[in-house]
Amino acid sequence: MSVSLSTGQSIRLERADEAGGPPVIRLDLGWLGAPRRGIFGSRRRDVELDASAVLFAGRTLADVVFFQHLVSNDGSVRHTGESESITVELSRVPPRITQIVFTVNSYVGPSFAEVQRFHCRLVDDASGAELASLTLSGGGEHRGQVLAKVARDPDGAWELTAIGVPAQGRTFREMLPAIEEHL
Repeated sequence: MSVSLSTGQSIRLERADEAGGPPVIRLDLGWLGAPRRGIFGSRRRDVELDASAVLFAGRTLADVVFFQHLVSNDGSVRHTGESESITVELSRVPPRITQIVFTVNSYVGPSFAEVQRFHCRLVDDASGAELASLTLSGGGEHRGQVLAKVARDPDGAWELTAIGVPAQGRTFREMLPAIEEHL
C-alpha cells in the first residue's frame, strides 16, 4: 500500500531482515519541464536534474552517491545513472550509517523555475510496489531540493521522512548546509 507523503511526514519501513520488509528500496525521480511558448506552439522545456544520496554517520558525512560516484564505498547504495533512480540495500548499509538523505539538483541546467512539477517515489525494488510518494510543485530560482531521508533508529529499523525543501547549490556539496538542517 502506497502512502502519499507531505513535507515532514514519516513512515516506518520494516527492518530488512524481518519477513515482509523491503530488502532493497529504490527512489525514482520524475519531473515535467515548464511549458515554453514558441512560434510553432508550445512545448516542454528540457531540464536535466541529478539525484544524490548523501550518507551520514551521525552528523558526519560518510559517503555520497551521485552521477560521478555511482556506488557507495560499501556497495549498499547505487545510482542507476541517467534514469535518476537510486537503490539502497537496507540490509547491507553498515551500522555506522544512521541516515541517508536524498537530494536533486540542476548541475548544468536552469533553476527549478523551469520545472513545472516534480515527484519522487520510494518503491520495493524486488516487487516494484510503491511504498510512498512525494509530489512537489515546481518553480523558484533555487537549483536544488532536499527530498527525503531514511534514518535508522536505535533498534535498527528504518523510517522514511519527506523533507521537500528548496536549497541553493548545483551539487550535494554546495547543498550541505541545507541538508544538515534535516539531520
